[in-house]
Amino acid sequence: MSNIKLVYITCKNAREANHIAKKLLRNKLVACSNIISNVTSIFKWSNKFTKSKESILIAKTINSKRKKIINMVLKIHSYSNPCIVFFNIDKSSKLFTNWIQNCLK
Repeated sequence: MSNIKLVYITCKNAREANHIAKKLLRNKLVACSNIISNVTSIFKWSNKFTKSKESILIAKTINSKRKKIINMVLKIHSYSNPCIVFFNIDKSSKLFTNWIQNCLK
């Protein structure tokens, strides 16, 4: 299994996603981020169904950075309970894996 992880974070808008992405990059916690704007989210919050527009931040990182990413996002995110989910990457190209690992040294 690869050391590479994807982290998926929902944000209230693209501005917040950009802010979080830049903070994670500056602190060498992620190698790269993608922001997908204007997604519709439907969820249950405070016992009510809610629909809102959000942005999704997807970042590439390594296993050892997970705890620091969670702590940083919790400090700067506008949500009291943000979605911060990590996905294992079983395979990726060696060049891409090396690039991510080198970015995070």
